[in-house]
Amino acid sequence: MSEKKPSVWEGFKAFLMRGNVVDLAVAVVIGAAFTNVVNSVVKGVINPLVGAIGTKNLDSYSSCLQDPCKVAADGTVLSGIPIRWGTVLGATLSFVITAAVVYFLMVLPMSKYLARQEARRKAKEGTHEVLEVTELEVLKEIRDALVAQRGSGHDER
Repeated sequence: MSEKKPSVWEGFKAFLMRGNVVDLAVAVVIGAAFTNVVNSVVKGVINPLVGAIGTKNLDSYSSCLQDPCKVAADGTVLSGIPIRWGTVLGATLSFVITAAVVYFLMVLPMSKYLARQEARRKAKEGTHEVLEVTELEVLKEIRDALVAQRGSGHDER
């Protein structure tokens, strides 16, 4: 007897219905939209600040490893070996800004929220535990009183 294998379509549906896939899809879409915000901050804030010192376009910062460095308008290297460290600096700044915004606007508030939820849950459990202990103590006292009452009743006979 052979077992019926699930069809490719059923496997695909099961894959799509996993929670992680949906979460990942949402993260990718939000990340793509967030890229525009970060690029705007870099172009509108960081580049002008750097421009106060030098040029507003970080991509124009470069060094020449082998002279003479000549680069065409379209970016094609005509002669020499240019090192475009300004591009790396711009990408690094974009990464740091992205990481900072994600941390301060998403991770930090969420971790504080989860910590408050956990504290509330523990406080509720602690209260429930105290109630259980108190009820247990009351029941023990009632039992002891009943035992004492029965014990004293047997002595009188």
